[in-house]
Amino acid sequence: MIAAGAGLAFITHAPNRLISGQGIPLYSLLQGPTMLLLVPVFALLMLSFVSPDWRVYLLIMLLAELLLTAQTALAGHAALVLTGGDEDSLARISFGGGFWACGALLLLIASDAISRMTSNHSWRVLLNLQLAIPIVLLLVNGQLSQLSLLKEYDNRSDVFDDALWQHLGILLGTLIPAILIGLPLGVFCARRPRWQPPILSVLNIIQTLPSIALFGLLLAPLAGLAKAVPWLGEHGVSGIGAAPAIIALVLYSLLPLVRSVIAGMNSVAPGVIESATGMGLSRIQVFCKVQVPIALPVILSGIRIVAVQTVGMAMVAALIGAGGLGAIMFQGLLSSALDLVLLGVIPVVLMAAVVDGVFKFLVSILETSRT
Repeated sequence: MIAAGAGLAFITHAPNRLISGQGIPLYSLLQGPTMLLLVPVFALLMLSFVSPDWRVYLLIMLLAELLLTAQTALAGHAALVLTGGDEDSLARISFGGGFWACGALLLLIASDAISRMTSNHSWRVLLNLQLAIPIVLLLVNGQLSQLSLLKEYDNRSDVFDDALWQHLGILLGTLIPAILIGLPLGVFCARRPRWQPPILSVLNIIQTLPSIALFGLLLAPLAGLAKAVPWLGEHGVSGIGAAPAIIALVLYSLLPLVRSVIAGMNSVAPGVIESATGMGLSRIQVFCKVQVPIALPVILSGIRIVAVQTVGMAMVAALIGAGGLGAIMFQGLLSSALDLVLLGVIPVVLMAAVVDGVFKFLVSILETSRT
């Protein structure tokens, strides 16, 4: 982290968004009170030689969080100074490689300390989520408003909000039918083992197809279907747009979901089923009251994989007109505007982390209640 901070540009300053920025190193910003930024750096360095226990890990997490917040605030303050606080300034102050490298390493340090500090999954999820609170407070207070990433958002706030809702719509539109199809299919495969090889083989073939190729394969059939049945075309089914994207993402989601259902159902010991049957429970009661509760953590883990996978793959769906945050990312790529690319990418990374954390939290609650 020290090497990244000293050897890479901390922020970049450009007269406008079309010109490449000039890197500004971190040491040139460390003047006066900002020199205190070095205190947690050396404290973390010294703690690496201390015998670890939960108190040390807690201190490491707090120092990493403090340093992450401080470097973000420093970047925001430097942007304010360089632009003179002018909201209409064309200058663009962007995060440099040093900032991103240090931020990633600080998050890694904090996450590693949390995982070593406690084995409780719920606490791990909550402690990891609270790392974002100071950054959110900086955003709310407007201390980062002069950074080019925030200026790009201000210029496209309406477009961004629409894209965010479209992305969430694609996520929900994929998860709901995937669960409705994948759960019964997984239960069927678990109860009929001879059907597992052909079904999983078909799902494996779908999974190996590149996303762009699968989107392309769906264009002609859906366009023909919309032409043959005008009612479907009036309700959004066409060769381009959200319909082929959601169908393709549902197909991609089936393999991990079906596998998780099979693994969850197979995790129920035969003796448990025999005991439940001996107690007079019917087959449906055994399934609902015994097999499903035991298999649910494994099934939720499969849904978690599907949800995180869908959040990322929905970015590519923008190429066929499905919208979402991928449209902002590709717009930034076409205009060579890095901050516009980040405006589309960063929310997706955060969304995937939140979705992953929520499902891990639910799984940990279920496992804790069972023990």
